[in-house]
Amino acid sequence: MKKFILFSIFSFLLVWGIGLCFFTYKINHYPTDIKEKTDAIVVLTGGRNRISEAVELLNKGLADKLFISGVEKNTSLQAISETQDVELPAKKVLLEKRSTNTIENAIETQSWIKKNHISSIRLVTSNYHLPRSIQEFQYQNPDLKIIPHPVFSDFVAKKWWKKSRTFCLLANEYNKFLYVWLLRHLNIQG
Repeated sequence: MKKFILFSIFSFLLVWGIGLCFFTYKINHYPTDIKEKTDAIVVLTGGRNRISEAVELLNKGLADKLFISGVEKNTSLQAISETQDVELPAKKVLLEKRSTNTIENAIETQSWIKKNHISSIRLVTSNYHLPRSIQEFQYQNPDLKIIPHPVFSDFVAKKWWKKSRTFCLLANEYNKFLYVWLLRHLNIQG
């Protein structure tokens, strides 16, 4: 019995570790499409350079609208412009201040998408956050075309297995992705 338990634990850790390797490979090799125009750009707050990257895409004409999801309640366009050192065109940018996590980002964005008859978005978030974000956004609107746009941070090491902080960040995000993937594929409300 003891051998079976040890074998089971070893097998689980092995499968989990192989999955983590595939996950980290995928997040570091997203193709970046900077040609196809979408109805809107949606950026999820919470990571370095996400908003400035989204504004740059808006300025390149890759969409006519920018939806910034997960902004703190007392934050204004002007405050974001100053802290991010970007110019935000008020007529093209909407700040969403209700959501506090990825699930809420997807729900609040879905409401705006329906109101504005949006059929395609460019989803801007950190590269490690994209797999889970795509799952949540596709769950809210299966017909929505999503072009993933990864934002890479200098603080997330490419050789993630050598840096404990990066390893913990990616392992945590991988576990969250697995949880969401299981929920969505088993059709459980989460």
